[in-house]
Amino acid sequence: MNVRSGHLRSSIVSLTLLISCLEILLPCLSASAEPGTQDVFDRAKRATVGILEDTQDQRTPEKPGRITVRGTGFHLRDGYVITARHAAEKHDPSTGTIIQKHVRILTTDLHELPADLVGDSAFMDVVLYRVAEPHRSKLQAGTAFAAGDVAPGMEVFTVGYPLGWGPTMAFGRLGNTNTFLQTVETRLIQADLSACNGNSGGGLFNAQGEIVGIMHAIIQTEKDETQAHCSRMTFAIPGILAERIVNAALAGKPLTFSKLGIHMTPVKDGTKWRIAVKDVADPAKAAGIQKHDILLAIEDTDILDAAQLKNYLIERTAPGQKVAVKVRRIDADLTFTVTLGGG
Repeated sequence: MNVRSGHLRSSIVSLTLLISCLEILLPCLSASAEPGTQDVFDRAKRATVGILEDTQDQRTPEKPGRITVRGTGFHLRDGYVITARHAAEKHDPSTGTIIQKHVRILTTDLHELPADLVGDSAFMDVVLYRVAEPHRSKLQAGTAFAAGDVAPGMEVFTVGYPLGWGPTMAFGRLGNTNTFLQTVETRLIQADLSACNGNSGGGLFNAQGEIVGIMHAIIQTEKDETQAHCSRMTFAIPGILAERIVNAALAGKPLTFSKLGIHMTPVKDGTKWRIAVKDVADPAKAAGIQKHDILLAIEDTDILDAAQLKNYLIERTAPGQKVAVKVRRIDADLTFTVTLGGG
């Protein structure tokens, strides 16, 4: 009995010491983590802007239109504001859908500021505007693109104007970081967080408040009409791609992508589906790749499907770069060096 009491007393003493240590440690951890986290959220919120709808009635120009937010954007630096291209498009009766050369943005402290078009990419659904110089000081905060790529499970958040209301914040995690929709010609990042129409163009932030994506689309998961236009299945343009578009626009140069010169088709190789060459043109043809070759790898990356190869060329190569392409021709595995074209 005494032995058990001794062990119990010893355990209580040890537990008491552990609790005391934790009580000393936790406030220190909280003091260092909570303010930083709150500062990240606050800075992201202040960097976020609303893209305003033009509600001015041309028949009564003396009466101002009401404030309606149609999309979201974020301030990068020096007055440069990024949003989704489709959030800044306008239907013109004579020419169809066009990108607006001038937009008005709304800051979180309710400044309405004019911004002019700098550059855009319909291919990637990204557009860059710049706030007029006299108004740039009213942009309270900026942000930056994160270095490197993302990974499934990463904690993320977004700030935006769902259904024109906000700004609101939503938190979640990344799912598939290499998925595709028919809305753009590149891969998308899937995130499990709440978003609606109006979130388009907003930043997808990591825990440090850096941009890892630009909100692009949702897949509606509820059939009830009251839940229309909102979902927790959201998709974003990868930040590393958006940054390339922004840098090209800032340099005043068109963004070009690598051209391999291969049209692809799926074929069955034993029990596995692979991608084969349906038709071939330069530069792949000049390097020796032929029709019906099965594509195995580019550099050290296995070629899984046509979208993945296209994604590799967009993100990881540049025109003029030499790449090794491995193919299977009948029963032989061959490797060709291709100097990528541009287009």
